[in-house]
Amino acid sequence: MKRYRQFQPIAISDFETDRWEHPAHNHNHYELIYIKKGNGKHYIHDFANDYSQGTLYLLGPEDDHYFEIENCTRFVYIKFTDPYIYAASIGSASHLQNLEYLIKSRDTHLSGFALKPGDLHTVDKIIDVIVSLKDEIFSNEELLWLQILSIASIMQRNMPELKNTGGQSKDMQAMFCYIHKYIYTPDKLKATLMAAHFNISTDYIGPYFKRNAGITLRDYIKLYRKSVVEQRMASGRYSLKEIAAEFGLTDESHVAKVLK
Repeated sequence: MKRYRQFQPIAISDFETDRWEHPAHNHNHYELIYIKKGNGKHYIHDFANDYSQGTLYLLGPEDDHYFEIENCTRFVYIKFTDPYIYAASIGSASHLQNLEYLIKSRDTHLSGFALKPGDLHTVDKIIDVIVSLKDEIFSNEELLWLQILSIASIMQRNMPELKNTGGQSKDMQAMFCYIHKYIYTPDKLKATLMAAHFNISTDYIGPYFKRNAGITLRDYIKLYRKSVVEQRMASGRYSLKEIAAEFGLTDESHVAKVLK
């Protein structure tokens, strides 16, 4: 599998083509891909998605993909790395949480976002702003970051909720997404509440998670929270007190305990 590597924190490309030149590949960064015009198929992990004007994708570093173009397509790519996300100096914690949830939850990567008409119009205009700034990226980093956060907020509210229906109630991916979404709200990660959400018994959820994930539910939550807190710490933007408040921890000493 070919792997593309990007070393700059953020890169933007806007191009039109009737022939896709790249093999199936993955990359070391995140890709927000917007279809300005055209149609065809987008293969993500060999699963075919039909795309057309207005389709929006978010891909993570391990997502392999390629396009098959049916009609000449204009692509807009916004490519950014983990350091870019946590080095940004503006935006609220809730905005960052929206983006974190989207990029950490694998179900958001497997198909395009079907945006409501009003939201699609807004995203299209935001994309125009981003494209207008692509030749002067480094002098407009804060402005670009605000646009990315705005798109993330719109994507978040266009995500289908993880409901207790069909086979999804016991689906591991749904459980991972639930944990990622509520990692900032410890009370919602109690086994009793999670079991009720997924319509299974409290006694069953622990063994089910361990059997399918190879790690206990409690340990997975602890390790995931630790990884997100470590990213906060590495950015240098957040005090221990701020981190404790955001993650519902008791105080600064509780943050230190999480990091052990």
